[in-house]
Parts: sequence; C-alpha cells; structure tokens
Amino acid sequence: MKTMFNRWPGGHLKCLTLSYDDGVTEDRELVSIMNRHGIRGTFHLNSGLIGSERRVTKSEVAALYAGHEISTHMAMHPFPIRLTREEILAETLEDRRHLESLAGYPVRGMSYPYGDYDARVIDLLRACGIEYSRTVQATGQFRLPADWMQWHPTCHHQECLTLADRFLELPEKPYQQGLYCFYVWGHSYEFPRDNNWNLIETFCDKMGHRDDIW
Repeated sequence: MKTMFNRWPGGHLKCLTLSYDDGVTEDRELVSIMNRHGIRGTFHLNSGLIGSERRVTKSEVAALYAGHEISTHMAMHPFPIRLTREEILAETLEDRRHLESLAGYPVRGMSYPYGDYDARVIDLLRACGIEYSRTVQATGQFRLPADWMQWHPTCHHQECLTLADRFLELPEKPYQQGLYCFYVWGHSYEFPRDNNWNLIETFCDKMGHRDDIW
C-alpha cells in the first residue's frame, strides 16, 4: 500500500515564506524583523557583488542568514536570456560554488535576475543542479507550482497585508487537494525607499508564531 504524506512539517496545511533578492545591506533589518516573529525565508545572492557598495559582506553571510535559505541569483545579476549557453553555465555554477562555500550547504534554489527567463534558460539551470526558481509573476493565489522552475509567488510585499486575512481564513481541506503556500517576494531596499518598514513589521507580527502555519 502506498502512503501519501501531503502536509508541511508538523502536519500543517499552510506555509508562509518570504523571498528577497540581491543581498543588500537592508537585509540586516529585514532578517531581524523576521527572526523576532519566527518567520523564515530565502535570500537570493549575487556572489560577484557581495561586499560591494550597499551589499552584505562575505564575513557576515553565514551568520546573518542562519535559519534561512541562501539561494543563487547568478553571480553578477545579468539578464539570463541575453547570455550565451556558456555564460549561463558560468554565472550559475560560479554563484553556486561561492555561495556554498559561505553557507556551508548545497545551494539548489534560485530566483531569476530581472525575472528574465525562457525554456532555454530553464534547461541549462536544471543541468547546473538548480531544482527550483522563483519568478516575479504574482498570482494572488496560495498554490504550489506545477513547474518548480517557474515558481510564481503569491505577491510582492506591497500586497502582503491585503492578502493576509484571506490566507488565514482559508478552510481546512483534504490532503488530496494540496497544500497552501503564501509566497511573498521583494527587495529589502524597497522598505526605506518607500518609507514602509512598518508594512513588513505589521505583516510579520500578524503571521508569525502561529500554530496553524509552518
């Protein structure tokens, strides 16, 4: 008999995760907010830009993102579609190699720089050992992707509070119908630019430390 376990850890049907790009210094404040509220996320870094102006440093990467996932965003943040086959492979494998040396574990995830990708890029990334990649095409939904290499997020963080109550009010449903995932993306430099750190603080306070969300 085949047994299916269609639950998040702890038996949860709902999962919340945040996904932030570029490894900028504002990640320090964002990680602090997330940690206070017990919320985890993925941070997509460009190893070729680490330590440059307004970017986190190599020496702080492991400690800063401890408890979160470090993922690739290509080494120099190029437009992937514009690259040759050799350049895509080099950008991805170089980024993985450097990030893994900092993180201390295999890097298998990615987000597309500029949200730029096509079928050729996806095939080459799979050859590089990438198992999933996030787009910037918000769905407003809480479903897992049909194709993990085209993982469309629920929303940009500007809309996260608008969708929070709808997510919390989702009913329990049989495991055959799948799991819920609230997937928020953005760039942490947007918070001081838009003067709205209070948005993510309020969201994390609302969603954090809940017994019904993994």
